Amino acid sequence: VQLQASGGGLVQAGGSLRLSCAASGLTFSRYAMAWFRQAPGKEREFVATIGRSKGSTYYAESVKGRFAISRDNAKNTVYLQMDSLKPEDTAVYYCAAKHSIITATYLSLSDYGIWGQGTQVTVSS
Repeated sequence: VQLQASGGGLVQAGGSLRLSCAASGLTFSRYAMAWFRQAPGKEREFVATIGRSKGSTYYAESVKGRFAISRDNAKNTVYLQMDSLKPEDTAVYYCAAKHSIITATYLSLSDYGIWGQGTQVTVSS
């Protein structure tokens, strides 16, 4: 089982990036997916999640209205579209997966048992 995150980089404030997370070795459609981030010297924090059903999304207040999570079950991939980026969005972004037999929202790090390696996002002011 593997999650491979990509798409990070350096962008100016106000810019956009699109992160991707490709999953392998699991039945992707049976997993809730999420993005977390960790800034230097800070704890890893929840960013966004999408349930097995594409309609069930949830966002941290700090990114609501700027970020959008989506998934393509045919490609075993989850995305995070990040617009209007701010310097405080600078962090390593991690994707995570949780096997779910129901449509539910999972917000805690401890809910997720499968993690990707992270991709660095740096927003300059």
